[in-house]
Amino acid sequence: MLPKKDVVLIKHFVLNKSDEAHKILANLHPADIAQILSEIKNGNKKLFFQMMTSSKAAEVLEEIEPHDRISIIDELTEAETIKILENMSVDEIIDLFQQMPSAQAESLLRKLPEEDYEELKSLLRMAEDTAGGLMTTDYVYIFSDATVNEAISDVRQFGHKAETIYYIYVVDKNKHLEGVLSLRELITAPRDKKIHEIMHTNIVSVHVDQDQEEVAKIISKYSLLAVPVVNDSNRLLGIVTVDDAMEIIEEEDTEDIHRMAGITPEEDVAFSKTIWGSSKNRLLWLVICLIGNMFSGKVIDGFSHVLESMVALAFFIPVLMATGGNVGTQSLALTVRSMATEKLSRKNVLIFILGETLAGLQLGIICGGIVSVLAYLWQSNIQLSMAVGLSMGISLILASLIGVLVPLIFHIFDIDPAVASGPLITTLVDISTLAIYFTVSTYLIDVISPDLVSTAKGVLA
Repeated sequence: MLPKKDVVLIKHFVLNKSDEAHKILANLHPADIAQILSEIKNGNKKLFFQMMTSSKAAEVLEEIEPHDRISIIDELTEAETIKILENMSVDEIIDLFQQMPSAQAESLLRKLPEEDYEELKSLLRMAEDTAGGLMTTDYVYIFSDATVNEAISDVRQFGHKAETIYYIYVVDKNKHLEGVLSLRELITAPRDKKIHEIMHTNIVSVHVDQDQEEVAKIISKYSLLAVPVVNDSNRLLGIVTVDDAMEIIEEEDTEDIHRMAGITPEEDVAFSKTIWGSSKNRLLWLVICLIGNMFSGKVIDGFSHVLESMVALAFFIPVLMATGGNVGTQSLALTVRSMATEKLSRKNVLIFILGETLAGLQLGIICGGIVSVLAYLWQSNIQLSMAVGLSMGISLILASLIGVLVPLIFHIFDIDPAVASGPLITTLVDISTLAIYFTVSTYLIDVISPDLVSTAKGVLA
């Protein structure tokens, strides 16, 4: 990251259209220029792009967050935009067009060279969240019957257009994927060898319609720099690179975190332009939890006779509900994360559930013991302290189970487990904790009259 004083100096040179600005921007890393642009007001960003070559401007635009690219494009003339697009990788152009209004994207498409237009048009028809929508067609392939010397010549001729040349894909005359080899293997092989003699035939590939999250997991699992994309007939269509996979993993993780927090993930709240935009994403789960918490009130109302008998019972409701909610949310996070990383499967699901239950038991014993002692020191009532401690222990076991079972049940019904959000789990745990606390208190505190005990039992029934 550039020092603050350097950023200020560069902004001064560019905004004042100094002759030094061209040289400075030419020598800066695209990510550093993108950092400076994030601090520039709209209307002035075009000055930076007008002082860079089209190739450098394309690199900078690729470093900028997708939601900010459109505002920059709108500042530039159509001719300037076309020159930048001609220097961008295919997958980045697709990402940009998917953010644009369809009319604007179509207008820019038609201004591109004809071969680019046809290729981009076909890619735009693919679903955005699949391998086809994520892939780039800027890659290097060679033919299996070529010699190493011929293949090296092809790589030299076409490699400068490729997004990556670390992997060289081997195809037949009909472009069916047959093998792969690394650039190192190619340039160190004997020049008269045929490619099919040195290529690897055990290829990891993905289908064009495969979900982008699965594609990212495959790249991560096999530690690949890129993965080839094929159709039903195993014809090579493009590649998905590791940098695109990292972006997808980041997007999916962000989406899961939003859902677990009870935020609808269509739009990043941090970039909402209106108060309503910041509120609407959270509203659904808050309304659901609001209704759920009314049931908590109903439980308290049902045991109002118990509270009237001993007001001190109310003192411990917050700590019991808060601790149970925390444990439930922790179990939820562990479960969702284990499912996302595929560490949790059908083979070990029972062991996982048992482990979380035992963890809840251990936490319940420790926390229940502590709160029981504190309750006795505060109120000097052994029966009250026993009721609070035992309720804490039971509720933490149940909270752990709820935190595990709810996302697992969601998964069985093909609902994203992250939708089992923190607020939902907390609401369920609150209701169950109150029911446990008042039930245990009814039977342990001897100051309650038999009539009140009967009343409480009637509520439970």
